[in-house]
Amino acid sequence: MRLVSHEGDAGPAAAVHVGDAIVPVSALDAPAATVLGLLKRLDADGLRDLGERATRAEERIPIAEVKLHAPVPDPQKLICLGLNYRDHAEETGQEIPAAPMWFAKFANSLIGSGADIVLPAAHAEYVDYEAELALVIGRTARNIEAGNALAHVAGAMPFNDVSARDLQLQNPLWTSGKAIDTFAPCGPALVSLDEIENLEGLGLRTRVNGDILQEGTTANLIFGPAEIVAWLSRTMTLLPGDIIATGTPAGVGAAQGRFLRAGDTVEVEIDGLGAVLNTVRSE
Repeated sequence: MRLVSHEGDAGPAAAVHVGDAIVPVSALDAPAATVLGLLKRLDADGLRDLGERATRAEERIPIAEVKLHAPVPDPQKLICLGLNYRDHAEETGQEIPAAPMWFAKFANSLIGSGADIVLPAAHAEYVDYEAELALVIGRTARNIEAGNALAHVAGAMPFNDVSARDLQLQNPLWTSGKAIDTFAPCGPALVSLDEIENLEGLGLRTRVNGDILQEGTTANLIFGPAEIVAWLSRTMTLLPGDIIATGTPAGVGAAQGRFLRAGDTVEVEIDGLGAVLNTVRSE
């Protein structure tokens, strides 16, 4: 199934994406009104049942008529990995990490497909794109093994780790150039794992104004999805709704001298998961 968050009467509301429409979960007798609420209350079987009921529902809204938010707009944690593709580490001139390197973003950065990426007025010149596969936790994980890690993952989605490179490189912790408003577009939907054949065999790419500027495959991750989830769970409790962005392959704008400008359209696409598409504008 594919879960989305759309603008409802009281803020972001959960729906199931079916074809070219969405089915609000309010029409499905769901146990919660938001995606985070559903992840807290439903296991994989419960989510699958919700998706099956959505395919039979009569109440539908064309997806072109709704405003999409990030699929999970209110996670407790938003964790991003750096230098998790060998080719990206090489293009930046940095060593291959011996352990996962991670930093934080926050909910202020999250936006959905169709929303604007806003260039901050004081730091608009070196804003970059990063195509990433993001995992969303579905079941609390603490001190788990890699062999069982994916049982704690609800699904995955495209993610754009937008980065202000000048701010990022001022601070070895990177967060100052990453945790900026609108700098975490994702979606359009959270795709459940039962729809994904292999998390480590997905092509991903970035298009800017229709031109492919970045392309790679999750087969080249240094630390794979299961290993990442298990490793993080040894230092923190991962909760339903937590988002983990797994890193970006080579081809970022900084390596090409091509940064985002007002008026650009930027699209991060992952095979089988869809594409998050955003327009860039000035503050």
